[in-house]
Formats: sequence, structure tokens, C-alpha cells
Amino acid sequence: MTCTLCRSELTNQKDVYYFDCNTCSAIVKNDIHYLTVDDEKARYEAHNNDVNDLRYQNFVSPITDYVFENFSPQDKGLDFGSGTGPVISSVLMKKNYNILQYDPFFAPDQHVLNNTFDYIVSCEVFEHFHNPILEIDRLVTLIKTKGALLIMTMLYNDKINFDTWHYRKDPTHVFIYRKETIEYIAHKMKLDIEILTDRFIVLKHNSKFSLYISI
Repeated sequence: MTCTLCRSELTNQKDVYYFDCNTCSAIVKNDIHYLTVDDEKARYEAHNNDVNDLRYQNFVSPITDYVFENFSPQDKGLDFGSGTGPVISSVLMKKNYNILQYDPFFAPDQHVLNNTFDYIVSCEVFEHFHNPILEIDRLVTLIKTKGALLIMTMLYNDKINFDTWHYRKDPTHVFIYRKETIEYIAHKMKLDIEILTDRFIVLKHNSKFSLYISI
């Protein structure tokens, strides 16, 4: 099997399900263990994603706070992988922000992706990408020159017990990132890293001045 991000041959097996990629530092699930489309959708439908749940709103607040601080209601946004309960869109729309939703299962209108956007938000989505190089490249092309890609996904580090980690145990998680993986993506796609924490990432098109925050 080859890495679904960097296309390198995967030879370092981390456990029975996953490989460690020696090139981009990702942890890649063996595709023989992918769920069927129907089973994957059923798993998402089982999530209790109530947009009015204050705990859920607080969970996505790194994204919504960033949008409120850096963009106006006149800017156009995309909630990519909005899911069964598009809480980010709900929070922003209550403040009259202009944001569209796309989800391959629950908001599958491909015409939405014919637009370009000032910001794209994607919460707990990147770890589900079967083909991350194509998905991420598509998102980057949809961002305007001074726009931003806001990502929430848990990054792995070697202090985490991988065997018991909840991210590993979710059968829909097929691609797990380290900080080095995000740096690889930024380098290959000519992006600036504005924020890089263990759960929140902001990427932008290259600019003369870039701010790098690592927590």
C-alpha cells in the first residue's frame, strides 16, 4: 500500500490496522480495513450533533472565534464536511455570516464547490479523508488569495498511547496527522502555517509575512 497523502510506499506497520509513513509522518490505515460507504454513513448518523448544545459550540469555538476575529459577515465561507449537525454554520449564521455547507453524505450539492471562499472551515473531517492529497488540494484551490483554511483534527505525538487513543479506535478514521504531516502539506502546497496546535490549524496561501504559532 502507498501513503494516500505523499504516495510513498508504506513499509513500517504501526499495528494491525495502521502504517507509519516515513516520508510525511502520517499514520495511514490499511485500506482493507475501511468501512463500506453505508457503514460509514451509519456511523455518522449515530453521532448526537445538536447545534444548540453549548458543549458542542464550545468545542468548535477555536474555529468560530477565529472567523469572528478575522472575517466579516460579508466574507464568504464554506463549512466543508458539515455533517448531521452543522454547528459551526449555525453559530456563524446567527451573527449573519455568509457560509455555505458541503458534506458528501448530508449536504452533497457539488455546485457549492464551484465557488471560491474567503475562509473554509473543516471540523473533525480531515481524519476521514480516503484520499487526502486530492481533498486538500481541492480545498486549497477554493480559497481566495488572502483566505484561510481552518482545520480541527487531533494530531498524534509519541506521548500518546496509540493503542488506547480514541482517535485510533474510531473505525471511520483512516488518516491521522502529526505536526510534521501538516508541515509537509504546507511545504508541498506552498501554504503558510499561521496556527498549529495539537487540535487547531490555520493554513493560508504563501505571503511575504507569515506568523507561526505552535502550542
